Amino acid sequence: MTDLAYSTVSQLSAALAARRISASELAEQMIGRIELLDGRTNAVVVRDFATARAAAHQADAALLQGERRPLLGIPMTVKESFNVTGLPTTWGIPQFKDFRPKEDAAVVERVKAAGAVILGKTNVPLGLGDWQSYNDVYGMTSNPWDLGRTPGGSSGGAAAALAAGYTPLEIGSDIGGSLRAPAHYCGVYAHNPSRGLVPVRGHVPPQVPSLPRDSDLMVVGPMARCAADLDLLLDVIAGPDTPAAAGYRLTLPPSRHDKLQDFRVLVVDTHPLLPTGNDVASAIEHLAARLEPTVGKMARASALLPDLAMNARIFMQLLGSAFGADMPPEEYQRWQALSASFAPGDNSLRAISARGRVLSHRDWIMADRIREGHKQRWRSLFQDWDVVVCPILPTPAFPHDHSPQGARRISIDGRDYDYEDQLVWAGVATLPGLPATAMPIGLSQTGLPVGVQVVGPFLEDRTTIAFANCVEQAFGGFVAPTFGNC
Repeated sequence: MTDLAYSTVSQLSAALAARRISASELAEQMIGRIELLDGRTNAVVVRDFATARAAAHQADAALLQGERRPLLGIPMTVKESFNVTGLPTTWGIPQFKDFRPKEDAAVVERVKAAGAVILGKTNVPLGLGDWQSYNDVYGMTSNPWDLGRTPGGSSGGAAAALAAGYTPLEIGSDIGGSLRAPAHYCGVYAHNPSRGLVPVRGHVPPQVPSLPRDSDLMVVGPMARCAADLDLLLDVIAGPDTPAAAGYRLTLPPSRHDKLQDFRVLVVDTHPLLPTGNDVASAIEHLAARLEPTVGKMARASALLPDLAMNARIFMQLLGSAFGADMPPEEYQRWQALSASFAPGDNSLRAISARGRVLSHRDWIMADRIREGHKQRWRSLFQDWDVVVCPILPTPAFPHDHSPQGARRISIDGRDYDYEDQLVWAGVATLPGLPATAMPIGLSQTGLPVGVQVVGPFLEDRTTIAFANCVEQAFGGFVAPTFGNC
């Protein structure tokens, strides 16, 4: 059961095509594992096993007729925040525990059309706003590597389900590291796509109309246990939000390289506004030592690298504005008072984030213009470099902490920092809308996963995923936690 639980999609598809296992048998294996083990992790919080069994039966009929689709008969789960017809979409908000949308999110439509068997939905933090995944609707999700620690958020249930072997594929979303942070904490892969590449229709708070829309910072992307499966799922879900009947397929540029020795790699592990913990820095140092004699070109610094401090400050400003747009009046007024309490010269990230919540349209446009200049600097950098490898968060997974979020601190090598300052690394790719592939690179001294993000040029998502695949083939990738071996 463990071997099957940790198979790749290509391995499962080959087994299905060769009739070594049926889609119904595969679904039953995954359902059995969830029922056996998820009482400890609480990752798959919405279960739709009856519908999954029916879909698997239909997949078996299609396979017997020789039909082939990218995900035909493959079981998977999706993040709770995506609309799935008839299943709860709550975003962890108790007042919406009975809300059930009447149509699928765009990406759910696409994976169903590709033949996927959806087993259920995975846990999220309240309102998707945390690097932990707990709420009063579904309870707390734990990290399979250490049940006393967070699996990350907001796609925390997704990453935990992958690491625990409940599913080979997941779909998550990211605005402040919500794909990449859980992948880092749980030792799996995730891809933060170029902004606008994957449609976000149907990834909306409960009862909000599911309309095609642009999202300023948020993206939707695939999660898996290997880089090749990221590429496969991205192919299924990417492209403009056009009807499936239109038959339109997006053609992305091919990867710049397919061999590790051809990549030009810039490795960055320090940020001017937040230290990198020893566990993460040591893992990156070990990776860099292995890459240096292998890749075509590698450096640890470049004059072309955009100003990371400015990047973080503009990101926090625009992120705060995105959060502030949907606040009820009384909460908005509270943020107005809080932002006014900071001294005019206070450029701390906490102050910038607070001001962002009540940002005027004029100031938003000014910040956006700075972002456009920043994007041009990234374009210049990627003329000389193919990828930038950098941290996702400063530490491995931390212990569960359900204290008020505004008062939380993160300990980095024994020194405490503001909890939300960890957003600085997420903003490296999110602010300019660049693709970033999260990949595991090893374990900390205490046996917890450590990952990095591979940032690349806009719309060159194939390049970052290919680099992650090359590293995986050369040095190894996902390692299954000892949790739940059976």
